Amino acid sequence: MAFLLSSTTLPYKPSFNASISSFSPKQFFLSIHAPFPLIPPRTLRPIFSKNPILAMQEFIDRHDVPTVACIPTQDHGLGKLESMIAAILIFVQISSPLPLVAWDSMSISPAKAVLYSPDTKVPRTGELALRKAIPANTNMKAIQDSLEDISYLLRIPQRKPYGTMEGNVKKALKIAMDEKESILSSLPSDLKEKGSMLYASLIDGKGGLQALLQCVKDQDPDKVSVGLASSLDTVAELELLQAPGLSFLLPEQYLKYPRLIGRGTIEFTIEKGDGSTFSPEAGGEPRKTAAIQVVIDGYSTPLTSGNFAKLVIDGAYDGAKLNLVNQAILSDNKNIGYSVPLEIKPSGQFEPLYRTTLNVQDGELPVLPLSVYGAVAMAHSEASDEYSSPYQFFFYLYDKRSAGLGGLSFDEGQFSVFGYTTAGRETLSQIKTGDIIQSAKLVEGRDRLILPEEN
Repeated sequence: MAFLLSSTTLPYKPSFNASISSFSPKQFFLSIHAPFPLIPPRTLRPIFSKNPILAMQEFIDRHDVPTVACIPTQDHGLGKLESMIAAILIFVQISSPLPLVAWDSMSISPAKAVLYSPDTKVPRTGELALRKAIPANTNMKAIQDSLEDISYLLRIPQRKPYGTMEGNVKKALKIAMDEKESILSSLPSDLKEKGSMLYASLIDGKGGLQALLQCVKDQDPDKVSVGLASSLDTVAELELLQAPGLSFLLPEQYLKYPRLIGRGTIEFTIEKGDGSTFSPEAGGEPRKTAAIQVVIDGYSTPLTSGNFAKLVIDGAYDGAKLNLVNQAILSDNKNIGYSVPLEIKPSGQFEPLYRTTLNVQDGELPVLPLSVYGAVAMAHSEASDEYSSPYQFFFYLYDKRSAGLGGLSFDEGQFSVFGYTTAGRETLSQIKTGDIIQSAKLVEGRDRLILPEEN
C-alpha cells in the first residue's frame, strides 16, 4: 500500500553562467560556461593553497572546462581587473560543495517539499477534517478559518502568542456580528429558527466567542482549548444547516451510481474472532464486542459514500472478516457493489476529481486527508487504480513515525477517503486479523442517500 518518495539528488553536470557589468557607459562583460562533474571536497582543498589565478587555470586545464571570455578593448586594464575578480569568485563557487547544495535546493519549488515541511497544516483529527469539508457560507468559513488558526497556535510548546489568538477571536466575532444577515439568510426557511438559536449561542453562549475571548485574555491554555472546541462545534452545526445538499453537479455519466448528498453516520459492532475480549471502558468490564462510529462525507465523495452506505443498508458487511495489514485494518473482498471511479476532492477546489490521484509533491492536498488516525477509505480496484474496489474498505492507522516531516502519509492523495472514525478510535488498536464486523448500520443519513432506481 505504501510507496517511497524519491529524495532530491544533485544533477551530475550542472552549468553556471556569470556576468559582471559596471554602471559606467563603458560596459564590461565576462561569460563563463562550465559543465563539470562534481568533485569530492577533499580533492579540491589543495587548490586553495595556491595562487587563485594559477589555481583557476590549473582547475580548468585539469578538468577540460571550456571558457569563453569577451572583454571590450576600451579601458583594457580595468576590464582585466574585473575579469580577474569574476574568475576568482566563480572559481570559489564551483570549487566549494556547499553552494552547489544550496543552489540545488533553491531550485526546488517550496510546494514540492510539502511532505517534508514541518509547517504543513493538515487536520490532526477526523472532526477537524470533516468540519473543513463542509461547503458553507463564505462568512462562516472565514470565522472557522480564523478560529482554527488558534488550534495551531496552541501547539506552540513555549510561550504562546495570546495576542495573536485574541486578534483571531476578535476577527471572528466581528465577522459574525457584521454579517449576521448574510449568515442567517443562507439557511433554508425550515431551519432558520434552529439556525438563529445556534447563531445566538455562537456569539454569547457559554461556549461562544465572547467566552472564548475572555479565556484568551486569561491566558489559560486549557480553558482556551475547551472554549475553542465548543465554538468550533457550534460553527460546524451552523455550517451543516447551510449546506443541505451538494454544491456542485455530478457528471451525467455518474448519475447511475448511488450517491450521498450530505453526511451519514455508520455504527460498526466488532467482535473478536478468537473468542477473546476487548479492553474494558473506564470502570467497566472486558467486552465481547466493541462499537465504532464513522461519519461519511457525501459533500466531498458523494459516489464513494453513496456506494458504501448502500452496501451497509443491504447488510453486505455483516459478518465480514477483518485483516490487519501494515497501517490498515482491511475488510475482506467480495465481488458486490458498484465499481466507483476513484473520487478525491482537492483542497480549494469546487468539486471532486475522478479517476486521478493527487500529486502531493506539487502541493495538491485532499479535502479529506488520509493522514488522520481512523480515516476510512476504499481500497483500489483489482482491475485498475483509477477505480475503487466495489466492496473492500480499510481503517487507516496513521502513525506519524511513518509519515513525512509535515505529517503527511506517503499514500496521501492515492485513495478515496470518504469518512473518519469519530467514536471508538481506541478500539482500532485492539483489532487483529480474524476479528469480525458483527454488524454495520446506517444510523443517520438515510434521507440523503439517492439510489439509481429513485432517479
